[in-house]
Parts: sequence; structure tokens; C-alpha cells
Amino acid sequence: MVRSIKNPKKAKRKNKVGSKKGGESSSSSLAEMPSLPTKVWQPGVDKIEEGEELQCDPSAYNSLHAFNIGWPCLSFDTLRDSLGLVRTVFPHAVYCVAGTQAEKASWNYIGIFKLSKISGKRRDLVPKFSADADGSDMDSDSSDDSDEDGEDEGNGGSGTPVLQLRKVAHEGCVNRIRAMTQNPHVCASWADTGLVQVWDFSSHLNALAESESEVSRGDTSTHNQAPLFKFGGHNDEGYAIDWSPLVTGRLISGDCKKFIHLWEPTSGGTWNIDTNPFVGHAASVEDLQWSPTEAHVFASCSVDGSIAIWDARLGKSPAASIKAHNADVNVISWNRLASCMLASGSDDGTFSIRDLRLLKDGDSVVAHFEYHKHPITSIEWSPHEASTLAVSSSDNQLTIWDLSLEKDEEEEAEFKAQTREQVNAPADLPPQLLFVHQGQKDLKELHWHAQIPGMLISTAADGFNALMPSNIESALPPAEA
Repeated sequence: MVRSIKNPKKAKRKNKVGSKKGGESSSSSLAEMPSLPTKVWQPGVDKIEEGEELQCDPSAYNSLHAFNIGWPCLSFDTLRDSLGLVRTVFPHAVYCVAGTQAEKASWNYIGIFKLSKISGKRRDLVPKFSADADGSDMDSDSSDDSDEDGEDEGNGGSGTPVLQLRKVAHEGCVNRIRAMTQNPHVCASWADTGLVQVWDFSSHLNALAESESEVSRGDTSTHNQAPLFKFGGHNDEGYAIDWSPLVTGRLISGDCKKFIHLWEPTSGGTWNIDTNPFVGHAASVEDLQWSPTEAHVFASCSVDGSIAIWDARLGKSPAASIKAHNADVNVISWNRLASCMLASGSDDGTFSIRDLRLLKDGDSVVAHFEYHKHPITSIEWSPHEASTLAVSSSDNQLTIWDLSLEKDEEEEAEFKAQTREQVNAPADLPPQLLFVHQGQKDLKELHWHAQIPGMLISTAADGFNALMPSNIESALPPAEA
């Protein structure tokens, strides 16, 4: 149960390498890194000696950019837009909502923002090599693309994105925020005051869509907007909330007192909320997920270490309940491409994959990983690849996994020969581990972008990252520029 951001500080000039100076909100991209001898550094195993620092390998990313909207955000969500259902050509643009964790309750706001002109370049999975005058091998990836990629070459996209931000006042810190799948301008927020509120941000999104200019650095205006609806029936604050992907406007919310409430939309634009809650956990409900295929079925996880499956038609008790982890279950994710698969992340750093078809047999775990050594803070299946998921942890790592992979020594040897690999990766790394992203402090939440294959956005105490690892392949054919 790792929730709050420790000692929240407003983002200032120092955000990432190459960040812009001044202002509350900013965006930046990785600057050119010097070419130095490298070695593999194992998180949680190796220590950073005095005078040493970690540097990311820019060639590992098709795109990597850092930005912030002022105060750190514990939660955010990506918004579906009309820019294209499947976008594979740079530059990209994304819309998001995020809720702040400000030093004072009255300073909080919900940020509705657009990040546009996200630059990058598509890299080869196996770098091309050519011999220089000394006879040594050099990676020719950058030189091959220099003519056509210009400003984007060599560092995953060096052009600085444009950040446009609009703020809506929010009393208290935002514990969790989620956008409705069918109407993404409608968002629900969980506040640390105990209120769950629903908002209509259509006017702000329209304003962002019509403007291409970056928000003025001196613009600190915050809009005072009344929510569409607010519910104070929870007896405590909470973090669990989810919109139904099948029934427009249907919502569930869970609190730290173990209660779950179902929201049913009405024709008048409001909600009927059953004051008789669903009860089945012995402690705080940490996360909720609707089934991607059954309109009345949802899953919950709890500090009591269990996962419960509910059918709203069968009453207020769970249809099934399992002991999932030996510690708090912080997060869950229901696979929308393979609806029998449910992923869960725990406070002990482990995460598991369950096949719900095996629940009746007792042991439904089909994969269990102990790679992370600190609490799992977020987990989410890829919307484009059924076997791929991303995980974030309090160990400051964002990891990407492909469960379809198995160790193949012959293939590894061939790849090492092709890439001229001089440093062997640690032998004990799980073969399903595709990618490790670091550089953010106190990672809290991540989301894949549903319309841009391979793009992830993450939030942490020091701001956001938008990243596209170069080895995350999509089954979709590459678009022609």
C-alpha cells in the first residue's frame, strides 16, 4: 500500500536534461549523450559509487520526452481522441488528464493537457555496423538516418514537445482519476477528502484542440468549475475507481473502509448510486477493474491480500475470492485482448498473472515474477499485444514484459553476434523481461496509449515521461511516412 508522494514539491527549472527554464509546466527531451564505455547496471543489485551516475542509452528509445504540469501527480489517464485510431508516424500528439498532490489542499487542480509535436524515429531492432578507418566497428544507425530525420537523430527524438495545459480547481489531493472510455471528456476523480466527483472537460479539450501555441509560462489561471456530480457516501477516502468499457456511464468506486459502490447512469445526466455497498474484503479496496466482456462483472483487490470477482446481478458478496499475494494487493489489470487473464501487483514487489478459467481448479496462477524488490505501484496490459504488460514499482523502475517469450540460447548467441555486444547481460534476468526504463523518482502510475502502439506515459514525483522503447514491436505493419 504505497500511495502518497513523499514531500511533494512543485516542479521548477530542473526537470530533466535539456528542460526549459522558468514557468510551472514544462516539457523537454533527452539531450545528446557523450559516447562512453558502458556496462550493464542491475537495479537492486549494483550500487552507484561516489562520482558515478546512470545514463540512459538514447538508442534504446524510438522516443523519450519528459514534462511536468506543476505539482506532482499521483494519477492520470490518457484520453481517446479523433486524431486517428492507429498512429505510427511521428510527430505524435496526446491528450491527458491528471490530478495533483499539492502541498496545500487549496492549491490542487486537475490538469487537462495536450502534448503535441512529440518527435522520434523508428530504429532497427538490430543496429547496422560499418568499419571506420581504424577498422573498428561503429553503429551506423544515426548516420543512415541523418538526412531524413534531422533534428530527431541519435537521441530518441530531440525536438521539444509542445505542452498546452488548462487547470480546473480541485479541493484536496487527487488520489485517482479516470476518463470514461466512450466519452473521454467525462472524468471521475477520487479525492482525499472522501468525495468522488464526475467532471465534464469538453470545453477545455475543445480549447486545446483549437490552439497550437504553447501555454504561456506566466499563465497561472485556474478555472473554477462545478463538477457534474459528486458523491459523499463513502465513509473514507479511496483510490479504486473504474468506468465500464461496455456500458456507457456505469462506474464503480471503492474506499479504504473496504466498501464498493455501483453507479448507474440516468437519462438526466446524473447517477443513481446504490447506498448498499458491495462487501467482501477485510481491508481497504485498492483497485477495481470491469470485465472487458461481461457488463455486470468486475474484479477488486485489497490490502487483505485477496482478489475478488463480483457479479452485480448476484448480490453484494463476491462470486469468487482468492488469496492472491502474501502482502497488500495494490493494483490489478484485466486483459482486454485475452479476457481470461488478470494481472496483479503486490506490496512485496511480486506480480502475478491468473487465468480466470482455472479459478474452479484452485490454482489459477500461470506466471509469477519476483523481479522487483519494492512495492508494485501500477500494472497494465498492452492494448495492442495480448501477451505484453507494463509494470511500475517503488524501486524507480518501469518494466515491460512479454509473457510469450522463452529463453533461446541459440537465438541469443546470434543476436549478440549481430549487435557486437561487448557486455553480457546478467544471466538471471527473466527471459520475459523486454525493457527497463529508469530515471524517474517515486513512480506511481503508467498507461499505454490506446491509439499509438508502443507508447507509454508514466507519472512520478518528479513529473511525467512519454516513452516508446525501440524493441517493443507491434503486430501492426509500419506506416509509410
